[in-house]
Amino acid sequence: MKKLITLFATVVLVAITATVSAQVTGTATGSATIITPIAIANAGNMNFGSIAVSTAAGTVVLTNGSTRSATGGVTLPAVAGTVSAAAFTVTGLGSSTYSILLPTTYTITRLTGSETMTVNTFTSNPSGTGALTSGTQTINVGATLNVAGSQVAGTYTNATGFPVIVNYN
Repeated sequence: MKKLITLFATVVLVAITATVSAQVTGTATGSATIITPIAIANAGNMNFGSIAVSTAAGTVVLTNGSTRSATGGVTLPAVAGTVSAAAFTVTGLGSSTYSILLPTTYTITRLTGSETMTVNTFTSNPSGTGALTSGTQTINVGATLNVAGSQVAGTYTNATGFPVIVNYN
């Protein structure tokens, strides 16, 4: 019986020792890198210039290269006025890429009335994705202005502006 108790105690001791020696610990370090936040600033407003209208609706397409064309009942007079695509300066971590999100629609209103025109079909250069090869890049944005037939004469604007959103990829 004494041998049986000794044998049982030895087996329990070996089991406890095997369990304790089977536990091991690994370690890892944590780290983080804070990067320069991406930023976007207005570098120039969009301006479709002077436009003549008839009784028929039409459009003015302003490219992101600041050239324009007309369709429908819209004509572009010889005295163009100020014509410019919008421009934005993007800054951030050099050698990073970022996504560009343009608005789908934007409304401008006559300064001395309630008449409106819709701006849509926004385009940009670069398109969709930009690259901050030296930590900065300019985005040029064009769009299409939808002009109603017999649109009331005047200056149309929207002081709030339209959003262009950028985000690191």
